[in-house]
Amino acid sequence: MLPYMETNPVVSTEVPEDGEVMAAVENGRRDRFIIADVTEDEAYVTLPLNKAASLPAWR
Repeated sequence: MLPYMETNPVVSTEVPEDGEVMAAVENGRRDRFIIADVTEDEAYVTLPLNKAASLPAWR
């Protein structure tokens, strides 16, 4: 398991119909890629930008 990943994530059993997920790049000493569900508190994951898949790799 990667050191920046949560070791015991909670799996949601229900998916809200009005959920909204967004992605962003945070520039700083270490650039980070962030994916967040903006309809839930603390519902996000981050990883180093150089570890994030490029758009063509997701296809």
